[in-house]
Amino acid sequence: MTVPPVLRLEAVRQQYPNGLVALDRISFEVAKSEVVAVVGPSGCGKSTLLRCVNGLEPIQSGTIALDGAIITGPGTAWSKVRQQIGLVFQNYELFPHLTVLGNLLLGPLKVQRAAKAEAQVKALALLDRVGLADRARDYPRQLSGGQKQRVAIIRALMMEPQVLLLDEITASLDPEMVREVLDVVLELAGEGMTMLIVTHEMSFARAIADRIIFIDAGRIAEQTTPEQFFTAPQTERARQFLNLFAFAPPPGHHETAGAAAVQTEESSATTSDSNSLELHE
Repeated sequence: MTVPPVLRLEAVRQQYPNGLVALDRISFEVAKSEVVAVVGPSGCGKSTLLRCVNGLEPIQSGTIALDGAIITGPGTAWSKVRQQIGLVFQNYELFPHLTVLGNLLLGPLKVQRAAKAEAQVKALALLDRVGLADRARDYPRQLSGGQKQRVAIIRALMMEPQVLLLDEITASLDPEMVREVLDVVLELAGEGMTMLIVTHEMSFARAIADRIIFIDAGRIAEQTTPEQFFTAPQTERARQFLNLFAFAPPPGHHETAGAAAVQTEESSATTSDSNSLELHE
C-alpha cells in the first residue's frame, strides 16, 4: 500500500479581487519528514502559498490535501486543520499582553482543551530546549527578535503539527539572531519534522532542504535538489535569480584600492622622514 504524501497541492490557483494571479497551477508534494525550501523573488507568491495551505487565503481552483484528505473543499473545519499545519510568521504574531508562557498555553488550552498542568510542563520543556527557560514569565516586549521568533516556533510546536510552515522567519532579524533561529530549525529537521520553508537565506536553504522549489510570477519555474539548483540551475530565470546573491567587486577595484594603499604608505613614509629631518636640524 502506497503511503500518501503528508501534503499535496494539485493545480492550485489563487487570484486576488483586483485580478492579480498570485499562484498559477501550483502542484507539488511533501513527504513525511521532508524539508522543502521555497525560494524566489519578492512578490512571486511564496508567502501566499503558505497562507493558502494554512487556510488564511482562499484558492479559486485546484486542491490541497493533508494525509490524502482534501482540506480546501466547502465545510473544512480549519480550526482542526490548523492544529496539524502550524504556521510561523516572519513578524512573530505574539500577543503582547500575554507572557511567553501565556502565549504558548493559549492554543492547547483554548483549542485542544488540554490539561493546564500538562501543557505547562510541555511548554517549559520546549523553552528549555531552545535556551529560553528563564524567560517564561517575560512579556514579548522584553525579548529580542531572535527570542521572539524562537517562542513563535515553540508556540506552533505546542499543537504537535504534522507539517510546519515557516514564512521568512529570519527576515526581521540581525545576523546573530538569524543564527539562533536557524539552529532551532536545523534541529527540528534532524528530528524528522516535515517542513515547508519560505526563505531568502540561500545558504540556509541549501544546507537544510531536501528539495528546492523556485517560484517566479506565481508559477513553479524549477523544482530540484539543492545541489542541482545551486550549482547547475536548469532555467535561465533561476540563474538570473541566483546571480543576485553573487557579489563581486567592480572591475579594477582591487587594483585601485591597492594603489591607494601604496600611495598612503609612501605618503606616510615621506611625512615621517620629513619629521625626522626637522628633529635632527
